[in-house]
Amino acid sequence: MGNSGKIVKGLGLALFACWAGAAQAEPCREDAAILRSDAGMVRFRVELADDAAERAQGLMNRETLSPSAGMLFVYPEPKRVAFWMKNTLIPLDMIFLDASGTVQKVHHDAKPHDETPIFGGNAIQSVLEINGGLARKIGIAEGWELRHPAIDQDVAAWSCGESQ
Repeated sequence: MGNSGKIVKGLGLALFACWAGAAQAEPCREDAAILRSDAGMVRFRVELADDAAERAQGLMNRETLSPSAGMLFVYPEPKRVAFWMKNTLIPLDMIFLDASGTVQKVHHDAKPHDETPIFGGNAIQSVLEINGGLARKIGIAEGWELRHPAIDQDVAAWSCGESQ
């Protein structure tokens, strides 16, 4: 790894540390998706796509996405989901979550304009899209838990009533 790789990795860890600190005191809100694991927490400012039109549009035609931003796709009930990158201009990571908000799969670096379906699983209720490569830098993996008011609080692995 050259110096630029070390800088990027260092930047990713610094952003993670900064987001983790902010996430600990953050109330549960629609514009914030907070993920946690034994390694720590990370917060993303999110746009919510919770109806068919918003989910169909997604992040298409966007030239940039802030490192701390993302889009949270929420379905009315768990289902088999597949995403594609048609008309999407930037690489994305797709984080597939079950009804409890637990990460079931992470697809890294989806390629812009690729129309190949990316399957998330059979019982997926939400998907968090963030900048491509960021999930790997932070270490987001299966088993992480999402805290967000769109998750049914009766089954949430990390409910809005819990602080950490």
